[in-house]
Order: sequence, then structure tokens, then C-alpha cells
Amino acid sequence: MGQMPWLPRAHRWVWGLAAVAAVCCLGTILVFFPGYLSPDSLDQLRQAEGKTPLTDWHPPVLSLVWRALIAVTGSIASMLVLQAVLFWGALWVLAWCVWELTASRGGSLAVLGLGLAPFVLTFVGVVWKDVHAAVALLAACAVALTGLRLRDHRPPRPAVRWGLLGLGVLFLAYAMLVRKNAFFAALPVFVMLVLALWRAPGRRTWVTCTAALLAALVVPTVAISLFARPLETEQAAQIMLDDLVHVLKADELRTADVPPGLRDRLVASAQECERVGALSDAYWACYERPADGLRGDSDEITSLWLREMSGHVPDYLQYRLRLFTTLLFETDDPYKAGVSRNDLGIEVAHPRLEDMLGTYVNGMVTDVRWLFRGWFWLAVALVLAVRPGTGRLFAMPVRALGISSAAYILGYLPIMPATDYRYVYWPAIACTLGLLLLWLGRGTALPPPASPGAAPDRAVTAQQPADAGGR
Repeated sequence: MGQMPWLPRAHRWVWGLAAVAAVCCLGTILVFFPGYLSPDSLDQLRQAEGKTPLTDWHPPVLSLVWRALIAVTGSIASMLVLQAVLFWGALWVLAWCVWELTASRGGSLAVLGLGLAPFVLTFVGVVWKDVHAAVALLAACAVALTGLRLRDHRPPRPAVRWGLLGLGVLFLAYAMLVRKNAFFAALPVFVMLVLALWRAPGRRTWVTCTAALLAALVVPTVAISLFARPLETEQAAQIMLDDLVHVLKADELRTADVPPGLRDRLVASAQECERVGALSDAYWACYERPADGLRGDSDEITSLWLREMSGHVPDYLQYRLRLFTTLLFETDDPYKAGVSRNDLGIEVAHPRLEDMLGTYVNGMVTDVRWLFRGWFWLAVALVLAVRPGTGRLFAMPVRALGISSAAYILGYLPIMPATDYRYVYWPAIACTLGLLLLWLGRGTALPPPASPGAAPDRAVTAQQPADAGGR
């Protein structure tokens, strides 16, 4: 960087961060190539390639995006590349904003280092809706921090401000389209986005921004329904099935007012779940699935659930709390190894690199298991939400990240189908970023708004650097 005198010193550091992010991005693609695929991922790939009908069991938007990428590139690995580029691109933008706002080289490098933490890197290249939602939310945070940086240096032109809002809204809408319960996490990030772009937004601004978010959700939802026509699978009945077979006793299910075939399947499922010790995910672990899945049974399951749960409230609450406690303290599957067995001929391109990643993540799981537990990230989220720090620079983003993480985890209480670590993946990313911002923003204050005719100065001239020795 010392050989580029035509670039200001600050810009050289930003492009140095970009180079580091690019190397990490290429490394991520190399290790995960062509993308780690679970049975869920393979199911969506078959839909993307048109080998099976498009359904709504998994978010159709992911399969449609994958289909478009394959059509353009001819490679299924294009989804991995997209994930890696968005993930490391968002971290680079966040690191850039941290550098501009704090003049901390160490802090900006720490933001990039977030992506190499074992509890984050573990899923970066796994094609899952949970990962897509997390990456989209992270990208929205990067847009919000960009707005905060521009707002407090020199207020951006209206076109720039609304352009940033549109970009952030698109990321938030995608997160919710790809993972419905991401709504709980996206709403605080949306508030952060608006407050970052407008210092004191009025009612009209809030209404306009909210309308933009709703439009970004409704338009693609309607378009997918009308033109792609995904097959309805009634997936919501899966959660009700879990409740029925774990809350009601077998004798109660035998007298349930449902068709005989469904009644027999419910009784057999309850007995099988008890036999194998399956606390959740009964549809896959214990249920004798008919050819049409849940489509034929969903109405009867819903009606039975509504009738029975109202009379078993204590048992229902105990079951849901027990399952949620398991997510918090016995979080499962912190690492997804490679590509699941399939008939598509897809295998991991670099098995030795896969082994290296598995050794890194699983070794850290053994040594610092609490980093992969739901209780830890929920505790950090609550602390960030309640105590976002005394410095005004990052207090608002820190609080938003804490609320987003806590709301996302707590939102799983009534709908959690399993106890996997991927359900706390976004909170792990958001809380780590929040902790970094809390550390970097300690004791700092927002720079005063620039006067209309003032020259644009970097934040380092308006406040003390976070680590002056690292400049």
C-alpha cells in the first residue's frame, strides 16, 4: 500500500480491507465448493433444476434465485459464490464504516475477522434458508451503517438516501421471504435502517419507508404465486403435528374425532416418537407419511389442534418450554459436513479442506461449547438490548442488533421444529457484531452535523480514535 502515493492514506486502508475480504471470500468458495448441501438443500436444488415440482415446503424464492443463477452461469456452485460474495462484501462495508467512524484499524480488521469465527464460518457455504436470511440481514446492517456514516459526515442527497433505503429494504424483504420467522429479526433492523438514514424521521418518512418494505414483500410474493405457482404443501401442519403427538397421550389420540386413517397414523407416531426418544420433528422422525404428505391431513390436523390444545394448555406450555430449553442448552448440529448422499452425482470438490474445516469447527465446539449454545447468544442479545453502551456513536445499532437477536430466538418458542444451531445462526452473527460495535463505540460521541458548505472530513477529525496506536 505504500507504493500507491496517488491514493490518500485512508483510502489505501479501505482497499487493503477489500483485498483481505476478497481473499477470505475466495477461500470460502474453495473450501465449501460446490456448496455444502443437506437433504433440504438437495430438495431445493432439484426444484431449481426442474427435476421436481416447485413447492412451498421450502421457500420457493430460494429455488427460483438458484434457477436463475444456474440459467446464467450453468453451475450449481453459483449459489455458493453468491452467498460468499454477499457475506464478505457486507463485512467489508461494515469494516469500512467502522474505519471511517472510529479510525480504528484493529476494529475494522476485527469486523472482517468475525467471518472467520468458527461459530460463523461453519455455515457460510451451506445452502440453507437460515444462512440466506442471516446473510441478507447482515447486508441490511451494512447498508444501515453506510447511511449512518454518510449522515454524520455530510447529509447525503435525497436520491442517495432513498437509494440506500431501497437496497436495505430489498435485503430485509428477501430475508423474510426466505425465512418467514425472520420477520422478528428484520423489524428491529428496519428501524435501525431508517434511523441511520434520517436523524429524526417524521411520520411521513416512517409511513413511506414502511410502505416500501411492505411493497418489497407483497410484490414478489404475489408474483411467485401467480407465475411460479408452487405446490402448496401445508407445512404449518408439521408444527401442529409435533404438538399433538407429544402433548396428547396415545389413549387420547385413539379417541380423536378425525378420520380413522389419520387417527391410526397419529397413534403410531406418538408411540414411535416415545420409543426412539424423538422430542420434535415428528413428521420426519416418527410419522407414517402418506403419498401427499400433509396436504390431505392438514385441515383435520389443524381442527384437532385447535380443539385439543385449548384443553391441554399446561401440557402444551410444558412441551414447548421443554423443547425451547433443549434449543438453549443442548443445541444440536453446530456443523454441517459436506454434501449429503444423493443421486445427482454431487460431491465435495476438496475433501481435505472439508476435513480441515470440520476439525476447526468441531474442535472449537469441544473446547468452547458455549459459543454454539442458544442460551449464550440469548443472554448476549438481552445485554446488548438493555445496555447498548454509554457512547452515542453505535448505541442505536448495538441495541437494534440485540433486540433483533433476542426476538429471533424467542420467536421460535411456539414454532420450533427442531433444536439445531442454525436456528441461532443469525443471533450469533448479530451479537458478535454488536459486541464489536459496543467495544469500538465506548466513550465516543457522534460528530456534529457538517455545515452545508463545509469540506467533508473523516470522523477521525471529529472524535478520538478507538485505537490510536494502530493507525
